[in-house]
Amino acid sequence: MSYKDACVRHESDGYYTLDMSELGLEKPARLFFTEKLFGQLEESVFSQLAWAATYPGVKDLVLTPDAHVGNCVPVGCVIATDGTLLLAPIGFDIGCGILCFKSDVPHTKGLDEKLRRKFSEEVMRRIGLGVGQRGSISVSNKQFQEIIRTGAAALGYERENSERDFLPVDDGWEAPERAFNRGIGQLGSLGGGNHFAELQYDQDGYLWVMVHTGSRGFGFQLAQHYMYAARDEVKDRSGIGVEATYIKPDSKLWWGYKNAVSAGANFAIANRLFLWEQIGTAFRRVFGKEPELVYEISHNLAQPEKTPDGDDAWVHRKGATRAYPAGHPELVGTKWEATGHPVLIPGSMGDNSYILRARPGAANALWSVNHGCGRKMSRGAAKQSLTQSGVNRQMKALNVLVNAGGNVPIDESPDVYKPAKDVIDAVVAADLATVETTLTPIASIKGVD
Repeated sequence: MSYKDACVRHESDGYYTLDMSELGLEKPARLFFTEKLFGQLEESVFSQLAWAATYPGVKDLVLTPDAHVGNCVPVGCVIATDGTLLLAPIGFDIGCGILCFKSDVPHTKGLDEKLRRKFSEEVMRRIGLGVGQRGSISVSNKQFQEIIRTGAAALGYERENSERDFLPVDDGWEAPERAFNRGIGQLGSLGGGNHFAELQYDQDGYLWVMVHTGSRGFGFQLAQHYMYAARDEVKDRSGIGVEATYIKPDSKLWWGYKNAVSAGANFAIANRLFLWEQIGTAFRRVFGKEPELVYEISHNLAQPEKTPDGDDAWVHRKGATRAYPAGHPELVGTKWEATGHPVLIPGSMGDNSYILRARPGAANALWSVNHGCGRKMSRGAAKQSLTQSGVNRQMKALNVLVNAGGNVPIDESPDVYKPAKDVIDAVVAADLATVETTLTPIASIKGVD
């Protein structure tokens, strides 16, 4: 029997369970899918889930509704360990995340062809776009050290606007030279792949902007440095690939990698806030109104947390985002204490995005939900089966301006992603979160690799 066939549906709870005790996992894994989404899952997703269960120290496992095949483990998984740090479930883009801001500008202005093109051009002029591109922010070595140690706080931001001010970095830890040198020039850059800046409007007819990016070359070099350093310690997995490495708490590498994850996350937080300033300025210049920062939140992280059972664990979220509901102890004293913090879930450039609030049911998912809507087609398959002219026509028919009228990235076009509504339906059905705001795209900006 395959792992997929062994899953048990719990209709009233909105999720499946998979008994993985034979792999050493005491608790059954929980998989948050509707029957429709579950039926579409590839068998290889379950193979990767089983692989994740065999890491040393794993205590609990969750799959979120956008899950799809990743490197070693699925994108869209949450893994709690006893302190062992797993490198694939953090990945190369440490601390990647989402930021959004809103306005009281009517969406009719955003639909104006001249204004949305002008906004797109202004944004593209002000930020770095594409793999390896430099950013628009110049900082000294001393300022960069402060940023990678204190994140949002280095820029004067408080937790009211960010999920966290920063993740702590111990005195004495220094970033590897190659990571430092790559990162210092990339603040204020978007990068490539699925990273974007998107002009949208809400159900009440007002303009928003959502931004998705991470730690750029800084995070990549940190991850690569520690993956190769850890490889000789995990010979049992070295044949699978360097991403499959892990670092136990008694390893001499544990302290360094723990600090690297924090530093990468701090860079990513600061990078998103620099982009908010640059894109917010573009918004004000084009639309004549000052926008309001709503929230900034990370994914692709591991950090110490209390699990819903009250246990201490290191919770890894690969392509998943934290979802604390109203009354959660971590929100006490913040403006989100009575409501839960915003949860930001983007769709594809041709589909809706969503702002949600976590529900108590998020405890079943280790206080987590998905970070997006998930790929259903690989980049290679997209480039083989879709055409440039076809995806350009598709976006024109959807009335979404891409890259100020340039070509649509084929491997990021709407058909490569799961329908956003299907994924959100799974979130709501499992009582993980409730929808607060639905956003419709007007103009999308993506780096072309």
